[in-house]
Amino acid sequence: MADKENTKSAGGGVAFTQEAAQAQAAAAISAIPASLKEFRCPTCNRVFASLTDLKAHCAEEHPGSVVPETIPLHINGKDCEVLIEPHWTLQRALQFRLGLTGTKHMCNRGVCGSCTVIMGGRAVLSCTTLAIECGGQPIITIEGIAADPKWKPLIDAYCRWDAMQCGYCTPGFLVSAKALLDKNPHPTEEECREALAGNICICGTYPRHSTAIIEAALKMAKEA
Repeated sequence: MADKENTKSAGGGVAFTQEAAQAQAAAAISAIPASLKEFRCPTCNRVFASLTDLKAHCAEEHPGSVVPETIPLHINGKDCEVLIEPHWTLQRALQFRLGLTGTKHMCNRGVCGSCTVIMGGRAVLSCTTLAIECGGQPIITIEGIAADPKWKPLIDAYCRWDAMQCGYCTPGFLVSAKALLDKNPHPTEEECREALAGNICICGTYPRHSTAIIEAALKMAKEA
């Protein structure tokens, strides 16, 4: 029997509904702590009550080691404080500090687009962006898109046109598509292809992305 959270698939597994996925995305955002209460040493894992104590510990016990820093981030409409090491990328901070796993780690070289987020209204590659440079910038991840009912037509269209196979690259494509529609609510097929040129799909779903985006744009225009 189907319920609000999931439905049973024909194979006996669980097929999650879009409503459940939306709720999961909202829960992941809600779970992000606004401020830090613990400061963990990256070398020995000891926990301290303040950043000052942690830095004093690093200087005394681990001289020459990388000293962590805290940065304020504005993620999916929520302000939070994050403890990172200065060389960490935004993708790493999102995944390992905030639990936002939708922004994928794939090539780690800025060539595949799977780690795309929107920062300051622009699609950026989080695997080549240092987290420490993102303080105060408004950042939207795939979780923020999934949790926002406004973007349901885009997700619906991607599902309807099977614009994914393994799905690993799909979050990056959706983020790029959202960034496009924010700037251009009525894109042509050529404009869709250009906006997604930095996203790679090993499964080869390219022809379907522009179809899904244009269909979503038409539906969103009617609902506006």
